[in-house]
Amino acid sequence: MPKRNLTRAAVVQAAADLLDECTGAELKLADLAARLGVRVPSLYNHIEGADDLRAAIARFGTEELGRKLAHAAIGRSGEDALWAIADAYRAFAKARPGIYPLTLRAPSPDDVARIAASDAIIEVIKRVLEPFGLTDDETIHVIRGLRSLLHGFVSLELAGGFGLPFDVDVSFRRLISAFLTGLRKNANEATTIGGGELGNGTRG
Repeated sequence: MPKRNLTRAAVVQAAADLLDECTGAELKLADLAARLGVRVPSLYNHIEGADDLRAAIARFGTEELGRKLAHAAIGRSGEDALWAIADAYRAFAKARPGIYPLTLRAPSPDDVARIAASDAIIEVIKRVLEPFGLTDDETIHVIRGLRSLLHGFVSLELAGGFGLPFDVDVSFRRLISAFLTGLRKNANEATTIGGGELGNGTRG
């Protein structure tokens, strides 16, 4: 890539791709510079350093995950939409094994762009969960539960944690099916007793 065309976005994109390729290894600025065809000092025209680059990749990954989930939910609702975003989340983690871990930590209070990206993901899942009749507080708890299930499964999958000769896809479907069974039970109980408050919710 010619130097004159180098932008911060291009640097972050290249860093994200490189991180996916060297999953588990430290991202070195020298390797990134070589990928871009520039010298390391040239990178500092676009990033402030390793920490700034790491934060930028986290924003990049969070935004990409949000787009994947939103696209998966288009034209779907309720259980069908939840299945779709669960599959999309798993696919993203498998396709982006290097940047996926950077999307996990909650954004810092001063990272406005990543907060917006994180909130956009929460809004997508909130819309998916609307048919289940949850209160606002319940919705946040359910989102956290869903995220925990998905992350736990894909983390084990990426780490090669499923060694027994059984279909991993079947295991994933059964996991999401069990989660949906719990949601349906909760919705039925809420209809019967009129719902209730579960406590204060914060950013997922």
